[in-house]
Amino acid sequence: MSRAKDSTERALIVIDVQESFRVHPLWETISDPKIADRVHRLVQLARQAGDLVVWVLHSEPGSGGVFDPALGHVRLMDGLERAADGASEPLIHKTSHNAFTTTNLQQLLTSRGIRALTVCGIRTEQCVETTTRVAADLGYDVTLVIDATATNPIPHRDAPAGQSVAELLADPRTLPAEEAIRRTEYALAGRFATIATIDQIEAGAEFAVEAVK
Repeated sequence: MSRAKDSTERALIVIDVQESFRVHPLWETISDPKIADRVHRLVQLARQAGDLVVWVLHSEPGSGGVFDPALGHVRLMDGLERAADGASEPLIHKTSHNAFTTTNLQQLLTSRGIRALTVCGIRTEQCVETTTRVAADLGYDVTLVIDATATNPIPHRDAPAGQSVAELLADPRTLPAEEAIRRTEYALAGRFATIATIDQIEAGAEFAVEAVK
């Protein structure tokens, strides 16, 4: 993947990699239990490149669920930390699926001259994909790092409400997490985003360093 853009024009958007998911019953079905480690690697690459890092957390105040800030789970997953000074890596809270509608994200990016976004996080086909689509429509050059995303199996629209994890997995109509990720990749590639892997991002960063020498 090319890293030709000036690093000051690029931002990494980390979406919803938060403890809320770890305490949710569906966590045992997550496509990648080590998603925090993968995101950490991507964050380190962004910092080394001088890219802006923006942390996004999903919040549902008053809901009484795992996304209710009052319960204490709306925080970065263990193993992830903002830069020591904090201010250089903004943290925003959203209440919609995409990271733009209910936040000042676009204003933040515009004020810093950001034109290209790298996106990662949870869930692949929901908040990550929706943010990617909105970002593309807003004119950003978007790269989705597909192996730095994760999701859960998706119940069929006619599945009964309140399915247990066992019932979800036993239902033949359930869409496997891996299939949801594959469909997102196909839907976004060439239309809304460039699809990349962490290895490709790293290779691009190394190429950029060599080009400067």
